[in-house]
Amino acid sequence: MPELTVIADYGDLCGEGPIWDVSCKRLYWTDITGQKFYCYDWSTRKTWVVKEGWEIAGAALNRSGGFVITNSSGIWLWEDGGDPRLVADQADGSKCQMNDCIADPAGRLLAGSCFYDPSKDYPLGKLIRVDTDGTAHIIDEGLHLANGLGFSVDARTLYFTDSAARIIYAYDYDPASGIARNRRVFMKVPATSGLPDGLTVDSEGFVWSAEWYGSRVVRYDPGGKIERTIKTSAKQTSSLAFGGPELTDIFITSAAKSEPMPIMPPGYDPNSGYFGGALYHINLGIRGKPEFVADINLKS
Repeated sequence: MPELTVIADYGDLCGEGPIWDVSCKRLYWTDITGQKFYCYDWSTRKTWVVKEGWEIAGAALNRSGGFVITNSSGIWLWEDGGDPRLVADQADGSKCQMNDCIADPAGRLLAGSCFYDPSKDYPLGKLIRVDTDGTAHIIDEGLHLANGLGFSVDARTLYFTDSAARIIYAYDYDPASGIARNRRVFMKVPATSGLPDGLTVDSEGFVWSAEWYGSRVVRYDPGGKIERTIKTSAKQTSSLAFGGPELTDIFITSAAKSEPMPIMPPGYDPNSGYFGGALYHINLGIRGKPEFVADINLKS
């Protein structure tokens, strides 16, 4: 069994959103709470802070250069290291308080809004689509804690995580129109396990899910059966991405700041132990697939 190693450790308070840039062989990831955005260069094995002092919850590479960014105040276009430009802070009248995101085959951006607060009543989140002209639309709703997204190999199935509900949903997805239909439960994670968080899909169509509170990553076959697990030392294992020259390298993020919630599994200790903060790496010889690139263009 290959060894899981730490390749960077900035003590990320909430490490999340890893994304691999195939063209330049670099991994980007974020510390949402610590407001830092990092880069790891495969050829030099060096890491550095690309941007700090600005919240980045999720990111997708954009075709014209730079990134499309999601955070608690909206959806942004960040190009060439300049100042971010707001794409949308509302979608069909609903606030864009966003978490994770992913680009689709046509260059649109899909992201989930999130208002989860266990201390009070909260509005349910939406699944939002941003078209290439920057207009934002609600395509589904009724979500508690929107999280990781991923596409099947043919991009006809969209997977979407609701962490608080402990459900990974599957939708029928039409890449031509950007419409998601027929939401169904792909996997209901037991209350005794961690929460499903960040998600990706490999080249064989298997779904990978990081488990917050679970100290592991789970690989599900296309039918929803657990095929394998990867244990980590981080109680708050948050997300993962495939990368490396052959897309067989797996990068796993984690979070150092303990975030206790009523939906923790029984017996979970939110006060002691190693919660996370490191970026992990492992190569199992399983090939991932490149993520799609956004193509969001704003009129000057």
